[in-house]
Amino acid sequence: MSILRFHAIKESLNHKPIKVNEPARRSEIFGENVFNEQSMRQFLTKDSYKSVMSAVEHGTKIDRQMADQISTGMKEWAISKGVTHYTHWFQPLTGATAEKHDAFFETMDDGHAVEKFAGGQLVQQEPDASSFPNGGIRNTFEARGYTAWDPTSPAFIYGTTLCIPTVFVSYTGEALDYKTPLLRALQSIDGAATAVAKYFDKNVSKVTASLGWEQEYFLVDSALAASRPDIALAGRTLLGHSSAKGQQLDDHYFGSIPSRALNYMRDLETECMLLGIPVKTRHNEVAPNQFELAPIYEESNLAVDHNSLLMDVMKKVADRHNFVVLFHEKPFAGVNGSGKHNNWSLATNTGVNLLGPGSTPMKNLQFLTFFINTLKAVNDHEELIRASIASASNDHRLGANEAPPAVISAFIGEQLTAVLDELEKVTNGKLSPQEKTDLKLNVVGKIPEILLDNTDRNRTSPFAFTGNKFEFRAVGSTANCANPMTVLNAIVANQLIDFKKSVDALIKDENMKKDDAIFNVLREYIKDSKRIRFEGDGYGEAWEKEAKKRGLSNHKTAPVALKARVSKKTIALFEGLGIMNKVEIEARYEIELEEYAKRIQIEGRILGDIARNHVIPTAIKYQNILIENVQGLKDIYGKDFKKFAGEQMVLIEEISAHIATINSKITAMIDARKKANKITDVSKLAIAYCDDVKPYFDEIRHPCDKLELLVDDELWPLTKYRELLFTK
Repeated sequence: MSILRFHAIKESLNHKPIKVNEPARRSEIFGENVFNEQSMRQFLTKDSYKSVMSAVEHGTKIDRQMADQISTGMKEWAISKGVTHYTHWFQPLTGATAEKHDAFFETMDDGHAVEKFAGGQLVQQEPDASSFPNGGIRNTFEARGYTAWDPTSPAFIYGTTLCIPTVFVSYTGEALDYKTPLLRALQSIDGAATAVAKYFDKNVSKVTASLGWEQEYFLVDSALAASRPDIALAGRTLLGHSSAKGQQLDDHYFGSIPSRALNYMRDLETECMLLGIPVKTRHNEVAPNQFELAPIYEESNLAVDHNSLLMDVMKKVADRHNFVVLFHEKPFAGVNGSGKHNNWSLATNTGVNLLGPGSTPMKNLQFLTFFINTLKAVNDHEELIRASIASASNDHRLGANEAPPAVISAFIGEQLTAVLDELEKVTNGKLSPQEKTDLKLNVVGKIPEILLDNTDRNRTSPFAFTGNKFEFRAVGSTANCANPMTVLNAIVANQLIDFKKSVDALIKDENMKKDDAIFNVLREYIKDSKRIRFEGDGYGEAWEKEAKKRGLSNHKTAPVALKARVSKKTIALFEGLGIMNKVEIEARYEIELEEYAKRIQIEGRILGDIARNHVIPTAIKYQNILIENVQGLKDIYGKDFKKFAGEQMVLIEEISAHIATINSKITAMIDARKKANKITDVSKLAIAYCDDVKPYFDEIRHPCDKLELLVDDELWPLTKYRELLFTK
């Protein structure tokens, strides 16, 4: 065993579980470090409190004088908890969070020092906009950009810093972050869904999109992770032979949580409670050393912020427990990857889940309205939905083991399929009293009863209805939830706007009653969206053929999938709703393509380095040992040495062949990279890295993994899968 690997394993075995002091009641510390309503009531004036709540609930603006009062109260609250600095916390298009800390400390003209935090510092700051991904919106010499306070997501304390959630925009007003388009999409879905919900309840004045994410991740001992350059630099293993035992016995899923991992989870959950992140569920996932945590549902904007914050906190807590958290969608070959299922629904201010069946025919007609409109939206924009979850890392996961395929489809279960089939038969035009009675009592009225015993969930479905919500299963574990949630809320908002226009037109022009008009429009939508519904095995070749017949896209790589981002249809959608303009849309497309190419480039460099500087030298060293052995046998046995050295000579030849393959493929990969790097068109660059560079990864990995099986374990320099996945 190599010295580095030996010490890594030795150090990992010394990592004992850290004792964690959990609070007796988590409810007592929940939100303790959040400037929530309770804290605001205590530290704000009555007027400033009302101003914040009005901004949160109604979107009203906060004037600068009121901002001064709010900032003063926020500062006093923070200082009372030992805070020394503040930061505007935002989510640039890097996929990570960003922050710049400033001290409350300031000096006065007379030399005295004070703690100061004015309204202007709360409302707006100016980070460098050219140093973040911007898709050409900002040049290097045009550095000005702004972060602006988002009062709908409460400020929080982490460590000794007050973190203020903000949007991030350029000097010319374009969004440079994930939050800004999401907020605009949520405003659109609120207006569109509220207008439709009023068909059923005039008291509805607001509809909120809710999100419940499920975060999957791997835990790897920090010493072992540090011994692997690929994990350290790429967040995944680029080579490594499968362990003899993987997940084939299904003994890890929902099994007893290892003590080190459990102590990590307990510590993490305490941090989450303090930050107001309502984590509730924890369990072992399918692959060895893979786990999941999930929260209680929240309003989408807050849920997105909490997931982004959680991923930061997870890394910091993991460091305390001598772990490294791997969020990559496929960090290990041959075992399940990690996703981030996005559970989405709509709720009214009157407390009704619009995707939850009710106890009366009228409530179920409301449910069917939003349910069918969502299916229609997914059907019409399946390519855009696929683009919203496209990335270099998610390409590894889609269509493998637990992950949905690249073909977007919706699973609704056989009972709801039967309901839609019945509704499809609705008479075109006004319903007779008998038809309406039969429909409401025999079809619509029985939905709650049906859904109590609904069809089993389809794990291969990218977009599945699960009783009172849709589960978007294709989202990758590294993703910022804002990306797919912006798209989903936008397409449903657009669909609901079209639906209301169609219903209102039938009521006005055809003199139809409201229910008749709704049934007639829904019937057409059921027909139009039939192709998106699929109840079978999404992994089968038969589904790919069937999907092609239906006209569904099957974009298996990110560069191809991302083209939907800049289609005329997408631009019209986002511009029509005021979510993004053409400049913002094209900038995001360019950023995502650039990131794809850069990630493949980095991984190619890492793989070449490991293969040539770790694998090949070790193989040669072992080969030399074999050669010495053969030479010694020849000295002893003379002409008959082959009788005793035959296997060694076969090994020598195998090793030579693998070394030759590795070297030639690395040279070819480097040449392909050099050729790709000359391409100036970013879309062609990404495709070149996808089609011409990335295929060499497997061709290089295969002989490297074969050498791992041939070379003496005492010499092999890289920590193996069996050690990474099974060291507790």
